[in-house]
Amino acid sequence: MSVVADLHLHYMQACQNLSKPENPFIARVLQEADKNDEISTKGITLKLAGNNHLVPVPRVTDDDLAVLVSVLGQAAFVTGLDLAYNLLTDAGAKTMATFLQENSTLQYLNLMFNDIGTSGAELIAGALHSNQTLVHLRMTGNRIGNQGGMFFASMLKINSTLKKLDLGDCDVGLRCLIATAIALTQNKSLKAINLNRPLLSTQQEETTVHIAQMLRSNSSLVELHLGKHEMKNFGVERLCDALYENSSLRYLDLSCNNIICDGAKFLGDLLRKNQTLEILDLDANRIEDVGAIYLSEALATRNRTLKALSVVSNNITGKGLVALAQAMHSNMTLSHIYIWGNKLDRSTCAAFSELMAVERLQPDCTDVAPYKVDGEIFLAELSHGLAKHRYWSPRCAAVAPGAANASLEIVPVSEY
Repeated sequence: MSVVADLHLHYMQACQNLSKPENPFIARVLQEADKNDEISTKGITLKLAGNNHLVPVPRVTDDDLAVLVSVLGQAAFVTGLDLAYNLLTDAGAKTMATFLQENSTLQYLNLMFNDIGTSGAELIAGALHSNQTLVHLRMTGNRIGNQGGMFFASMLKINSTLKKLDLGDCDVGLRCLIATAIALTQNKSLKAINLNRPLLSTQQEETTVHIAQMLRSNSSLVELHLGKHEMKNFGVERLCDALYENSSLRYLDLSCNNIICDGAKFLGDLLRKNQTLEILDLDANRIEDVGAIYLSEALATRNRTLKALSVVSNNITGKGLVALAQAMHSNMTLSHIYIWGNKLDRSTCAAFSELMAVERLQPDCTDVAPYKVDGEIFLAELSHGLAKHRYWSPRCAAVAPGAANASLEIVPVSEY
């Protein structure tokens, strides 16, 4: 890698040449980067996110970005750029698109929760038609809309480098989801995609049917997020039918849907035969005790591949939770389980306390911790592991990376 001797010096010179004021936040991050002794061998990610600071910082604007990329054009050792929670608009997206077309070293780009719209999405997606280095792109929370999402779907038919794409909370719609599913029947490089919270005007679950059809033929996708799709048992059944034929998917996120016990039965039947799925996220559904027992029976008797299960906030009582705890005694593969938000009675507290007492369940692999009051065992809430990578979680390193998000070990496509 070629190394620029002083990023901060080049930044100050660029501000003078372009007659732009210096952003003290960018200046400080570049000064810290200059002190990094490993930049010439490992590369670095410039962390310019506007939300992970105890002291407020001047957020990056379109003009700030124009100066920054003029400096980064000569800094081949900068392989990642975190610009989340800033003030970038479509004008900033145009600057970034030009940079992506010219840059040959950037592998990670985080633009989540800026103010990029449809035209900005078109420019960035267009740049990725020719870019051959970017591996991970996060667009979460930018209101690119259905048409903006369509540009990314078209890009997936051409780009063969991108491995992880995050379009969650981007206001995409029915046409975008169908186009993305069709594109992924052809794309052989994408490993992970987040399609959480689309804006759907129908209850017919057409999108789930198309995604299921894609999973029958796609052999590269490892991680799939379908949270807040208003998915019901019909959609779960379509997905499960497809996953009987799929041998690549390892992380399935179905959180915040309308799945009840019948949907959990389809998933339990799938777990009896599936040999690849390792993480299943069912947060904020309503599988209740019957659904939890379906899952526990599959895990106790047949499944030996699932490593992490989340049933947070599913209206499960002690009967279902104890069944899941008992399944862990006979299933040595399942290492992570998350149960907070259900009805934790005495039997639940005793069962999970015993799992941790015999070291079958490690403290950093669950979201509860036992404690005693007057001789009685209770469970307190801990950080929820599977959710640590999401946008609303603290961006500081609160726990070890492996415990914070199990998907990091499954799709190691970036340092984030």
